[in-house]
Amino acid sequence: MTAHRCAVLDDYQNVAADMADWSSLLPEVAVDFIDRPLTAGERAEALAPYSIVVAMRERTPFDAELLSRLPNLKLLVTTGMGNAAIDMDAARRHGIVVSGTRGSVGPAAELAWGLLLAVMRHIPDEQVNFSAGGDRWQLTLGRDLKGKTLGVVGLGKLGSLVAGYGRAFNMRVLGWSRSNTPERSAELGVEYRATLAEMLPDCDVVSLHLTLTPETRGIIGAQELSAMKRDAVIINTSRGPLIDEAALIAALKDGRIGGAGLDVFDAEPLPADHPFRTLPTVVCTPHLGYVTRETYAIYYRDAVDDICAFLAGEPKRILNASNP
Repeated sequence: MTAHRCAVLDDYQNVAADMADWSSLLPEVAVDFIDRPLTAGERAEALAPYSIVVAMRERTPFDAELLSRLPNLKLLVTTGMGNAAIDMDAARRHGIVVSGTRGSVGPAAELAWGLLLAVMRHIPDEQVNFSAGGDRWQLTLGRDLKGKTLGVVGLGKLGSLVAGYGRAFNMRVLGWSRSNTPERSAELGVEYRATLAEMLPDCDVVSLHLTLTPETRGIIGAQELSAMKRDAVIINTSRGPLIDEAALIAALKDGRIGGAGLDVFDAEPLPADHPFRTLPTVVCTPHLGYVTRETYAIYYRDAVDDICAFLAGEPKRILNASNP
């Protein structure tokens, strides 16, 4: 007999059902896959019947107000081991267990490099022209990466990978983070910079790999953009608000920097009339950093494992446990 209903949210590609053995939850749990974003006005009513919800990263926010309107919810699984869109304290107050899953940092680093290549070699424009079969065989003049200077902002797992890609492409690599040291830089094979302001003017490419916190929000603003070379490229696959969006748009429109490769934005999905959709020196992707078959397989298999553990009375990977 079915004792629980589970909603798997934001299954945009309609692949979640095939990524894990959801049948292992039967007959105790009936699973519904939802392939579109639920609007703020829909969420409470749509999710009210469910005692288990699986959230894909931060696509659907669970604030205190929404959680208070979900009296049946007992287990909220988020893919990944952190989710800034879930009010963990409110979930705990309502007796909701929040569990996470394992993941992989590699795909986001790879996408950052893909965006960089796309910007530097004008790949999207050339692909559109090629597919259209126009009279002109070539449109653009690209730029080498070899010999250019890459500045990596944030030297955790993601930043370290991107620094390695830079070295593999024979770039000069500089690194800065708040916790960086000369010794850490030497281990990574990057040149140490004590401050962000010291690093930016030397960079042909700046790639951001920071966690979004009150301290890092807007860490790249008008002043930082003005310090960069006029043909410099900025890459952001971490979180949109790390960059002052208005300042970046102004810098791109005025030609004060050379281009941007962006996977993350202040508002997601990005509004249809947003300038990033039409600026000629911008290459954008719709937050695809973690969206790979291999990563999804980890996420969804761990989600099923989290549900099984919860039903057995031994929840695992708990993210909102009470403070000791």
